[in-house]
Amino acid sequence: MASTEKDVEAIETAKSLKNIPWCEDYEKMISGMMYNAQAPPLVQGRFKARQFMHRYNTHFPPDATVESLTQDREAMLRENFGGVGKSPFVEPPVYFDFVGNVRVGDEFYANFGLIILDCAHVTIGNRVMFGPSVSIYTATHETGVQSRRDGLEYARPVVIGDDCWIGGGTSIMPGVKIGKGCTIGAASVVTKDIEDWSVAVGSPARVVRNVDPVPDV
Repeated sequence: MASTEKDVEAIETAKSLKNIPWCEDYEKMISGMMYNAQAPPLVQGRFKARQFMHRYNTHFPPDATVESLTQDREAMLRENFGGVGKSPFVEPPVYFDFVGNVRVGDEFYANFGLIILDCAHVTIGNRVMFGPSVSIYTATHETGVQSRRDGLEYARPVVIGDDCWIGGGTSIMPGVKIGKGCTIGAASVVTKDIEDWSVAVGSPARVVRNVDPVPDV
């Protein structure tokens, strides 16, 4: 169910992000309220994201080296993500709604085919690894038909803690929080929160065992 009032904390967080298509509907969007996805600033924000995706997904100069290509990609991520820690490595192709609502910590790694529909904030911790074709969805709709006819939708944030490994082909649904130190098995569909130090698999993903905690670094 959509929220009925703005999320002050989310709006304050957004003020520190880059490439934000600020408008009334953006504030509603990151607050989990029903919003008009066709508001002109949001349309323009998605257009800019597609410009970034094209550059990132096709950038491979003929004189590139491993080092220069890595540096170029990191620079593009820093220019477009809401926040980036140390040493990110993201294999193209990538696909986003807005890009600027995504924040990643140190040593983030994503294999080929990452999809993040970042209508709400997506926060990813340190030393997180994604297999290929991982999808994160924050955007959602009401099951009632009229709001969809009216072009309205809402979104819920996704949070992934430090030291998580998300297996290939996994889909993470709106509003989910995955705790630190978790492993999510390949092709899982994560519909509910996963507690720290858990191994979860399946559709819907269920915790099958726990792992030993390690100290924070």
